Amino acid sequence: MTRPGNIFFLCLGFGALWGAIWTIIVTLLALFVSGIAFQPQVTSGALAGLVAAILLVWHRPARRTPALRMLSGLAFVLVLAAVSGAEPLGQPLGRYAFGQLLFVVILAAAVVQSLHITARDLGPGREKRYNVEVLCLRFLKGGGLVAFTIAVALPFFVMVMMSLKNQQLLLSNPLDFSIDFGLGAGTLLRSYIELFSEYRFGTYLLNSTLVSIATVAITLFFAVPGAYAVARLRFPGQKFLSRSILLIYMVPMIVLVIPLYAIFSQLGLRNTLWGLLFVYPATTIPVALYMLQGYFRGIPAELEEAGLMDGLGRFDVIRKITLPLALPALASVALYVFMIAWNEFLFAFMFLDNVDLYTLSRGIAELNSSEVPRQHLMAGAVIATVPVLALFLWFERFLVAGLTAGSVKG
Repeated sequence: MTRPGNIFFLCLGFGALWGAIWTIIVTLLALFVSGIAFQPQVTSGALAGLVAAILLVWHRPARRTPALRMLSGLAFVLVLAAVSGAEPLGQPLGRYAFGQLLFVVILAAAVVQSLHITARDLGPGREKRYNVEVLCLRFLKGGGLVAFTIAVALPFFVMVMMSLKNQQLLLSNPLDFSIDFGLGAGTLLRSYIELFSEYRFGTYLLNSTLVSIATVAITLFFAVPGAYAVARLRFPGQKFLSRSILLIYMVPMIVLVIPLYAIFSQLGLRNTLWGLLFVYPATTIPVALYMLQGYFRGIPAELEEAGLMDGLGRFDVIRKITLPLALPALASVALYVFMIAWNEFLFAFMFLDNVDLYTLSRGIAELNSSEVPRQHLMAGAVIATVPVLALFLWFERFLVAGLTAGSVKG
């Protein structure tokens, strides 16, 4: 066995840090799920992480088998229980026993797996400065990923759990996000049922869907030929237009609201969905032009020239050659535009007064009142978030392909 070096001792430190970090996270998760006042045992978690790191990193990477990782996890659990006085989550093991055991197992698995990923293919005998830097960067990357995930997932988790509560439970223990499934679906989903039966959320959902889909259609109708012209054709001012497409975003939308309000009032477009269909595409077409022109530049011009030589017109080339090749970009632009229109609040708040015309974001704003229970507001936020989240996850591959396309050329 090669004598320990910098990497070994760094791994010990990172093991202690992972132990402390995951102890805080898992203990807070147990607090939210159970409603019991668990307290993070940070020192005990750090010492247990240190012991797990010694067992794991003392061996070369090739010998870190699943059995060794399980042994390190078992050592973590034993040390955590011993140092914390048989209170690994700050409460006696006899209280919420099965739940505590489950969360301690999750804690041990998270610490060992985080350390294994951080120190993979690194260990004793690989003491190059480059490897030390790689180890530090992996820890920083993992810590950043964990922090980002918590920042994104925690509000959504709290939002969903609160939407399934009733007013009495929220007031009695605001930190208890546990769910009693014995109450039945009707009781748990009461807030959602009342939103659709008493607060017209079905109408709001339909209005938002219509406005968002129409905005996508209008945006693509103008952005596709515009982006193609900027990317392929040569005309005076082409370079200036290509570089100044996003200048509209230098003007804050709040500055445009008052003039548009006055103009729309005179034209009879205020308090109509048609007014939104004038404003929304005006804000989404520039970003669609910017995204599509890069992709069109990345398509080999020889393909279009071959089509022109075969007798196709310019519009036939676009329809039969360019657009089929640009489907990933079109999907990503459509998704991005849909998200903008779906979540837009400022113009909907200023232009719409008729309850029957409210979009979802405008309707949720009406729930932010002392007369409306908090769980209804949380349920409305879930209803507004889930469709966009589902679309994003479904079209993720198109979004990534469309955003990265044209990054080399163009």
